[in-house]
Parts: sequence; C-alpha cells; structure tokens
Amino acid sequence: MDQATKLRQMVKANDYKTNARVIAVTSGKGGVGKTTLAVNLAIELSKKGKRVVIFDADFGLANVEVMLGIRPGFNLLDLIRYNKSIDEIITTGPNKIGFISGGSGVSELASLDKNSLKILISEMAKLDQMYDIVIIDTGAGITDSVMEFVMVSPEVLLVVTPEPTSITDAYSLLKVLRRKEDFNPLYKTINVVTNRVESEEEGKEIYSKIHTVSSKFLNTKLDYLGPIYQDKNASMAIIEQKPIVLAYPNSIAARNVSMLASKLTTEQVEEYKKKEGIAKVFVEFLRSKRLVR
Repeated sequence: MDQATKLRQMVKANDYKTNARVIAVTSGKGGVGKTTLAVNLAIELSKKGKRVVIFDADFGLANVEVMLGIRPGFNLLDLIRYNKSIDEIITTGPNKIGFISGGSGVSELASLDKNSLKILISEMAKLDQMYDIVIIDTGAGITDSVMEFVMVSPEVLLVVTPEPTSITDAYSLLKVLRRKEDFNPLYKTINVVTNRVESEEEGKEIYSKIHTVSSKFLNTKLDYLGPIYQDKNASMAIIEQKPIVLAYPNSIAARNVSMLASKLTTEQVEEYKKKEGIAKVFVEFLRSKRLVR
C-alpha cells in the first residue's frame, strides 16, 4: 500500500467531518484581481452564514495579508516545523473569516518524514470540521505549484479580465491542466469570473471566447459564474487596505461579488465534491508533487 493511500485512509478513519467545499481561485496571469476576489468573496460568503477560511497559497507573496492589513502571527511553516496547531496558525479577519498564510511552508514539505506528514494531514483535517468552505488563493500563472492546487481542487474559479493577455493566459492554463495525466473534466467544476468589465455583455463575450475554444480543442466544459464591473472604488479600497464589500458595500463591484457569493451558495454541488475536504485535497497535492506515493 502506497503512502498516499495510507494518508487517505487515515483521513477517512478520522472522526473529523470531510464535507468542506474547497474552491481554488486562480488566473492565467497576475494583476487580474484574483486575491481581491478571494478575500471579498470569503467575506460575502460569511455574511450568508458560511464559515470560511482562506488558504494563501501564493507562496512568497503576502497579498492577502496586505489586502486585509493584517500580519499573521504564524504560518504553515510554523505548523510543519515548530509544532503549532492548525488553530494557532489561523488568523481571524473581517466578519470572522479565517486566514492561513502559506509562507514558505510548501517548500518545506519535501523534507518531512512520514510521521510529520501524518501530523500535517491530521491538522489540515480539522479545517473540515471548523469551516464550511476553504478558499485556496493560488499564485498567478501556470507554475507547478499553481497547477497542482488547481488540479486537486474540486471547484475552480478562473478570473479573467478584458485584456487580451489575460484571455490567452487563461486558455494556456486550461491547456496545461487538460494535459495533466490525472485530469478528468467530469470531476471538476470550472467557473469563469470576468473582472473589470464595462457591461454584462462584455463579460459574457469574454466567457464565450474562452468556453468556445476550451470546448472545441480541450473537450473541457466551463461555466460562467458572472461579471465584476470596472469600479473606481475597487482601487480606493485597495489603497485603504480594506475589502471593497466592507469599505464600499453599495458600489457596483461589491454588489457583483455579493451576487457571485449568492450563486455559489445556491448552486447544486455534487455530493462527492462536498465531501472532498481540504485534508483529502492536501493528500492529493502531496501526491502530485511526488512527496508521497
């Protein structure tokens, strides 16, 4: 029996619930508002009664920290190396959302022994009891770590802007994903969010472009979650280090995010995706990096 199978069995045998939804927020390139969406969406989901935690997987860049104006006391590295518990590395943000900084923790995974890996997975499994939704804020682009998190997450939000490079890079990400040996489009929901658009029509047109080529050449179905309109208040909120849904709740962009959160909470999610949980996702992530076999 390989190590990944043993870790999966450990998760199943655990008393922790494994019904947390795991949603990876990603993009083909940087600067498209990926982290902004992750943070504001988490707050809106919490307003709707969901317990939400953000896992900042953009290693080396503290974008979530900067956006929230919060400096966490500990990060994933402290859990891996310094015996901190999952509770100790969670920072509380606005509206009681949780936030976990990845820091340089993932780069340390390769040197963990079997017992340390089991402790890591056991601690991650606690999140499935503590939260309803885990949002993974990936890095930008198509680096290995980004693609591995996108690959193992049951639900993906792909953020795209009207910039031609954003559209082409989003397609490139899908192409790399499709070439992954274990990728099965039937077991993954990919929702497109069009950011900084001037109208609903522009948003739908961008989605249509990506969906058409993805369906034709990649045999991968995409869904459209909705648009976020261009809004000067978004820039103001970033400067103020406040999420726009709190700083300017009546702005068009804040209302757009609220609508996206409503769609996520009301859409039908297949039972197997509800039961994935962050612990199982982490096991698959470790397997994808060949840290467990």
